[in-house]
Amino acid sequence: MTFYDPNHIDTANKFAGISFQHLLGTDHLGRDILTRLIYAIRPSLLYVFVALFVSVLIGSILGFLSGYFQGFVDALIMRACDVMLAFPSYVVTLALIALFGMGAENIIMAFILTRWAWFCRVIRTSVMQYTASDHVRFAKTIGMNDMKIIHKHIMPLTLADIAIISSSSMCSMILQISGFSFLGLGVKAPTAEWGMMLNEARKVMFTHPEMMFAPGIAIVIIVMAFNFLSDALQIAIDPRISSKDKLRSVKKGVVQS
Repeated sequence: MTFYDPNHIDTANKFAGISFQHLLGTDHLGRDILTRLIYAIRPSLLYVFVALFVSVLIGSILGFLSGYFQGFVDALIMRACDVMLAFPSYVVTLALIALFGMGAENIIMAFILTRWAWFCRVIRTSVMQYTASDHVRFAKTIGMNDMKIIHKHIMPLTLADIAIISSSSMCSMILQISGFSFLGLGVKAPTAEWGMMLNEARKVMFTHPEMMFAPGIAIVIIVMAFNFLSDALQIAIDPRISSKDKLRSVKKGVVQS
């Protein structure tokens, strides 16, 4: 997509302005900012997608078990969720960094440890709601297998809720991983990552403030995009929102359930 290596150093061309050769200029080491901005998409989003996928998978499995079977299983899983949710994600992340050292892998591990419990609680509530519906009760009455009921009658209904909470959770996770990289605790140099690019630009922010614009704007755009995606999914899926409410929600950028 670009003609440059994101880690290629050219000190003779450092702090070059916007030109046809460098559409966003170069940084303090002469690296092309646009190239690094594009390559930064991979660690900034890939790590978040991995952590989100694993968190949703664990939360979904435990949430379905807890919400459908209830009783002792529900109580046991909910107590485990209470323990995990008692610790803020930032505290868990800092603890893991203190134990295992800096790196994106520890941040991903912290995301998984803290997020699965939140997903489990939300999915459990959704599953309990659908389990109490008439068609699920009828399926139980005729002796249908529990796994078949979950797969055929409950899972399709909960996929919409999972999609909504996943897209909304992406925003905070992107901000967190960029924030830790900005503090020097996440993705390590010279890997291109938006938070790391902000960290490097911070050192010359008074002499070359334009270096902070590109990664900062990229983070804002991506977070807003996933925010709007979450809102759009809720508007499209939730039948309780009328057409008038839809228009009002789109104008405000906020969906009220």
